Amino acid sequence: MTSTLHDFHRLLGGTGLSVSPLGLGTVKLGRDQGVKYPSGFSIPDDNQAGHLLSLARDLGINLIDTAPAYGVSEERLGPLLAGQREEWVIVSKVGEEFSNGQSHFDFSPAHTRLSVERSLTRLRTDRIELVLVHSDGNDLDILRNSGVYETLAELKREGKILAYGLSGKTVEGGLHALEQGDCAMVTYNLNEQAERPVMDYALAHGKGILVKKALASGHACLRPGDDPVRLSFEQLFAHRGVAAAIVGTINPKHLSDNVQTVASVLAAQQQ
Repeated sequence: MTSTLHDFHRLLGGTGLSVSPLGLGTVKLGRDQGVKYPSGFSIPDDNQAGHLLSLARDLGINLIDTAPAYGVSEERLGPLLAGQREEWVIVSKVGEEFSNGQSHFDFSPAHTRLSVERSLTRLRTDRIELVLVHSDGNDLDILRNSGVYETLAELKREGKILAYGLSGKTVEGGLHALEQGDCAMVTYNLNEQAERPVMDYALAHGKGILVKKALASGHACLRPGDDPVRLSFEQLFAHRGVAAAIVGTINPKHLSDNVQTVASVLAAQQQ
């Protein structure tokens, strides 16, 4: 049985980007305040973080998810990814900033452009494959009235980003995001399936879907009985609109176990 994802890469909607079905979320590389995990953790040092990224590559993961709101995640990833930039598809965000233990939001055109330029500098790269609007929950208002999407479209035309979309919280926002943009990041797990219509729309219209909280921020692992991780991934990848799920682990064994489970699930679904 294969235990890597090298043979399971797939296109992210119509972006032309080929991504692994699991992506590595990096909030835990940069921030340990205000995160919704069931247990505490220590931010890994550079050696540990480098080992985690190397393991992810060996396991066939090429998708990495970061954001300005993830503390120093972007600044750390820049040097950590030196010499291997072409092997990664980077997802970052705009709109949310995190300082002094609090989130604050700015979706204006000026801040959107500043944020992307800053992310390019921090990540030490000339382009970011996908930039998502980091919504505060007011998805439709943000997309219609802030100018953020128009600014991301300009940045895409300039080649600074290759695709854009929304990491949102509502069905209406996700649908609007896909009408105008390339990708939506939705919450979908054993407990929460409200955003499934966004996934259905993406499948029908050739748009990209990334899933956040696929394991309910680690809480899925607390369910009794059947293997909740396998059940989560079976449900997730049964929907053909899903390109990838983002998992935010910094535990090498958890990462390897998740990869093995996903490879097993996808292999079974292909039979």
